[in-house]
Amino acid sequence: MFEGIVLTIITAATPLLFAAIGELVTERSGVLNLGVEGMMAVGAVCGFAAAHLTDQPVIAIAAAAAAGALMAALFGVVTLIFVGNQVASGLALTLFGLGFSALIGNAYVGIPGIGLPKLDIPVLSDIPLVGPIVFGEDPLTYLAIVLAVGVWWFLFHTRAGLILRAVGDNHVSAHSLGYNVIKVRFLAVMFGGACAGLGGGYLSLVYTPQWTQNMTGGRGWIALALVVFATWLPSRIVIGAVLFGAVSILQLHAQAIGVGIPSQFLSMLPYLTTVIVLVIISRDRTLLRVNTPACLGQSFVPDR
Repeated sequence: MFEGIVLTIITAATPLLFAAIGELVTERSGVLNLGVEGMMAVGAVCGFAAAHLTDQPVIAIAAAAAAGALMAALFGVVTLIFVGNQVASGLALTLFGLGFSALIGNAYVGIPGIGLPKLDIPVLSDIPLVGPIVFGEDPLTYLAIVLAVGVWWFLFHTRAGLILRAVGDNHVSAHSLGYNVIKVRFLAVMFGGACAGLGGGYLSLVYTPQWTQNMTGGRGWIALALVVFATWLPSRIVIGAVLFGAVSILQLHAQAIGVGIPSQFLSMLPYLTTVIVLVIISRDRTLLRVNTPACLGQSFVPDR
């Protein structure tokens, strides 16, 4: 029982981790992209379609990431090249992504997916409790963990990460030092889109191997909240993803065992938790001021 709950929590946390870690990099560069939900939806349908057409999980994963990156590139062109409003453009991207995914996914409704095989290491996977949890996950779960560690290393232990953070904290100074602010931000936005696409692909390839309209179920918005919850620190993103994944799974278990609470209230628990956490975090203004990218959401136009 315990093992099954832990495994389902990890499964629920993985798409949130993908989307949130990508958005963290985007926001660290000073760009606020509210289109995570739309990018996840397009990544989900493209990943599922690629899996159905090719029967190759690797191609499906690549298609999901590429779809998210292309959606992000569209956002980047509008906001970074044509200096469009980032909030309005992000909301438009979400609406476009949800509608576009429903359009191209209409032909795949009701078709069973191929799913991704679980890792099976002889002896290690058979260890009671620990084996299935540590050595028996799907490849995308391990990729999400590697991405989180890699982003932490990139941001705080590499010169490129320092440049990205400098662009997010003071784009004018970064530009005066000779760094290409638009290029750095565009690459960060596309990375965030690829991660969101992977999160969507995880939903249609692993979480529920099928395509249904609006299967992202608001996870893109939760991922955005996770970035604030983590105060733009990758290590806290992992903790937050597990927390929100646990809330999502426990409310399902509560409904299954017939807890005397209206199912509608249980279903809204993940989103209620999101609001409560954001209220708590917002009270610590010092922490937010220290870690929030100073130029977050601000457009940049080179003066020379």
